[in-house]
Amino acid sequence: MELRKRNYYVERPLLNQEQLEELGCLTSATETHQWRTWFQCSYTRARALLLQHLPVLAWLPRYPVRDWLLGDLLAGLSVAIMQLPQGLAYALLAGLPPVFGLYSSFYPVFIYFLFGTSRHISVGTFAVMSVMVGSVTESLAPDEDFLQAENATVDEEARDAARVQLAATLSVLVGLFQVGLGLVHFGFVVTYLSEPLVRGYTTAASIQVFVSQLKYVFGLQLSSRSGPLSLIYTVLEVCWKLPQSVVGTVVTALVAGVVLVLVKLLNDKLQRHLPLPLPGELLTLIGATGISYGVGLKRRFGVDVVGNIPAGLVPPVAPNPQLFASLVGYAFTIAVVGFAIAISLGKIFALRHGYRVDSNQELVALGLSNLVGGIFRCFPVSCSMSRSLVQESTGGNTQVAGAVSSLFILIIIVKLGELFQDLPKAVLAAVIIVNLKGMLKQFTDICSLWKANRVDLLIWLVTFVATILLNLDLGLAVAVVFSLLLVVFRTQLPRYSVLGQVPDTDIYRDVAEYSEAREVPGVKIFRSSATMYFANAELYSDALKQRCGVDVDHLISRKKKLVKKQEQKLKRLKKLQKQTAASKDTSVSIEVHSSTRDMESNNMEDSKAEGEGSAMSCRDGGAHACPERKATDLPAVSTGNELEGMAASGQEGAKAPDVTTLKALGLPQPHFHSLILDLGALSFVDTVCLKSLKNIFRDFREIEVEVYMAACHTPVVAQLEAGHFFDASITKQHLFASVHDAVLFALQHPRSSPASPVLMTKL
Repeated sequence: MELRKRNYYVERPLLNQEQLEELGCLTSATETHQWRTWFQCSYTRARALLLQHLPVLAWLPRYPVRDWLLGDLLAGLSVAIMQLPQGLAYALLAGLPPVFGLYSSFYPVFIYFLFGTSRHISVGTFAVMSVMVGSVTESLAPDEDFLQAENATVDEEARDAARVQLAATLSVLVGLFQVGLGLVHFGFVVTYLSEPLVRGYTTAASIQVFVSQLKYVFGLQLSSRSGPLSLIYTVLEVCWKLPQSVVGTVVTALVAGVVLVLVKLLNDKLQRHLPLPLPGELLTLIGATGISYGVGLKRRFGVDVVGNIPAGLVPPVAPNPQLFASLVGYAFTIAVVGFAIAISLGKIFALRHGYRVDSNQELVALGLSNLVGGIFRCFPVSCSMSRSLVQESTGGNTQVAGAVSSLFILIIIVKLGELFQDLPKAVLAAVIIVNLKGMLKQFTDICSLWKANRVDLLIWLVTFVATILLNLDLGLAVAVVFSLLLVVFRTQLPRYSVLGQVPDTDIYRDVAEYSEAREVPGVKIFRSSATMYFANAELYSDALKQRCGVDVDHLISRKKKLVKKQEQKLKRLKKLQKQTAASKDTSVSIEVHSSTRDMESNNMEDSKAEGEGSAMSCRDGGAHACPERKATDLPAVSTGNELEGMAASGQEGAKAPDVTTLKALGLPQPHFHSLILDLGALSFVDTVCLKSLKNIFRDFREIEVEVYMAACHTPVVAQLEAGHFFDASITKQHLFASVHDAVLFALQHPRSSPASPVLMTKL
């Protein structure tokens, strides 16, 4: 209410595009060629490139030891305590022996310490990545291919060797994809993976992980499945074989799960009083290993254990190029998913702590981690949400925490790994299932998205259902395609508005939304909420003609028909004039009368008195009267003069500018004389958009409505010029700096050309 009491005065010239460019001194931006800088060589450039691609050299020399070292040491120790059981467990998800989970928790973590830009994410094994790798290894190296003929049992040693080679080669391919995409600055690809899509995908992946661990919880032997509906078939098989469950395995999994849940609840309760969270997973692993060794769970109750864990590191092995063709599709999918998860978490922590994460360098860092890890028999990795949160909450400030955790894992690999040989696999399955709590909580997104944005909810649901039914690779492809199609669909159905002026302002708003907004008399203002391009250009034109309140196409059609009839009448008059001038007989021929009657039947608006009198006298005198009439008789002469006058008037009418107007043709005129297109939402134009705009100018000018454009951005104006949109009939004087400028000009010049002097406006 206070704003109504104030008076604001703005005085400036009314500006069209030409005047705006002249007043603002528009200059064309100089084109820069980025490739020219690639070949420049200098110390400064070499140092900048080195620091860009090896970020550890930028932050490590400035590392504040006194302030951050203790926090990083505690965070690294906490993450390592989590990484040990998760590495062993997630290796089972990947279909590999548990020790390879330890390898994947060492090599990639140390490589990311050197090349990564995020200070808080914890790189290493991750459930979603592991289950994606497991779907590849189990589909390309199923148990059925390693059955021994003599006793129909699986040769586990040969199977594990084949799967390790597959996983290592897959990791190398994933690394090559990520490094290549990072070097060509393809980090923007993550923008196509929206947050609802990623959360729906990870929720579905958590269901996949949960189902994959059921065989370890119940001690069942299940057939390897992959492809669409494999999850459904696996659940049905588990239900079918449930009576064959090993009781000792089920009890072990339940006890381990209950202990883990209780420890997590205790950590939540005592979070403020504990300097570090209780390592429930590590304590559970140590206790379960001691109980299994002391009681003999495998020998007495048939509980499956981890088995041999070799001490020491393995030598590097080159990948198998023969497997590239069969793995390339899986590798690209895993590369994109792993990067999307890592960059999403990295940006969350960067915003929280006030630093910047380079998405392209993150691609390179993850790629090198997977590439080097694949050479040392690791499987593809990403970052873990739970470990990243622990690393942040326990005082971690840099990737020094990651380096500390990797060194701790190295000690376990070299000396302590063999101590966990009697660890039951059911305990590892319980660790995995309990750690899924965070991702399973994402089901609450359904309620929040229902209230906030139902389009995002649709993306979430489609991603979840597609991933559940079609598996992880095809599910991601379907989700991305659906998300992009939904974007296109939303641009095809924007909100179209007719604008009115808010009283005593230069602000224009939708008259359907603002009750006080009033349309300017004689001026129609139209706006779309989305840019106009080939997918919605026709819809834009249809909505414009519908909202303006005039059936433009029907009116143009009627006008063309009447103009065509008029042209035909003029042709007849010209022909009649020639026949009259050439006739030198003493009487008017019958053809003249027939032409006169033809003109009468076509409702010709002219004088007919003398023509009708001549025709009546001819009919009254009979058949012999007309031929005997001479050329000097007055009625005949007057008829000829009349026809000549009609033809002359027709020729003059053809040259007159107002003969084809709507008013002259007896057609209804539109209730507005000017149409203004608010193009402020236009971000680019294509050839279809240019043609549609030209057609709008042509059609509305046909019904005597002048068209103006307003609020175009400078890049759009440049594209209009490049597309040869402006010509003799459409100039930059039809384009105004704002809607209000266009309205004022239209009111001042309702029928004139836009080439007019600058007006001063008071708002």
